Amino acid sequence: MDIDVDLARALVAEQFPAWADLPLREPDLQGWDNRTYRLGDTMSVRLPSAPWYVDQVQKERRWLPVLAPQLPLPIPEQLALGRPGSGYPFPWAVYAWRPGRPSSAPVIADLERFAVDLAGFLGALRSADTTDAPPAGEHNFHRGGSLSVYDDQARTALTALEGRIDTDTARRVWDAALGSTWTADPVWIHGDVATGNLLVDDAGALSAVIDFGGCAVGDPACDLVIAWQLFDDDARRVFREAVDLDADTWARARGWALWKAMVVATGVSGTVSPPPGRAWDILERVLAEHRTV
Repeated sequence: MDIDVDLARALVAEQFPAWADLPLREPDLQGWDNRTYRLGDTMSVRLPSAPWYVDQVQKERRWLPVLAPQLPLPIPEQLALGRPGSGYPFPWAVYAWRPGRPSSAPVIADLERFAVDLAGFLGALRSADTTDAPPAGEHNFHRGGSLSVYDDQARTALTALEGRIDTDTARRVWDAALGSTWTADPVWIHGDVATGNLLVDDAGALSAVIDFGGCAVGDPACDLVIAWQLFDDDARRVFREAVDLDADTWARARGWALWKAMVVATGVSGTVSPPPGRAWDILERVLAEHRTV
């Protein structure tokens, strides 16, 4: 969909005229599910980029105020709900701006401290009240649900990767991930614990977690994929210890990381997030770790 600053400005002027004179500009890093624009110094405008992301707007409106008081770090705050207009067909929203830079190894002061802090946040999220919360499903691309939904994609990617990676080990990783399920009560999951959704302050510490469009209740394994996306061996070990979940959950997390990296690297899923080059790095980390198990 053709979404740009001019469209965002037109929507704000039409529906929230009190904010029409505020500067509106594109941030340094743009999202995948939504297009985000900075509105003044304290707000942002987020526009779903496709029909399958639209439900996230109302879901965040319903659940962010419930989750925020139960969590140790700031999360998004939806300030206003917009409606279709100016040729844009979906509901959209205005949020409070959360300061900080997207996380990456160069901007994090202490990767192991960051891993512990993130584990603490995810632990608090898992402990949050789940009354009437939405179960994992199509609305969040089955994050928190069963990996078996993506078995055909994974098998297709494995065939395409023959001779390019150690597919024997990759199949063992995948089969191990499918070999167990979450048997405890469903818990809250973020659904997209990725570098762009973890903000870092000027001191290099984790300062906020954003973009809860994929949140649901279910199996927390999908929220651990960051262990292979961002952390080195030492930080991954610290993260695993601090998360304090069983070996089967870690194996399913490894499966989530493998699946995403494989389908991006091969183009099976049609997505480019993470970038294909980084997907190959993640594949190597996943396979290397499994060989030591």
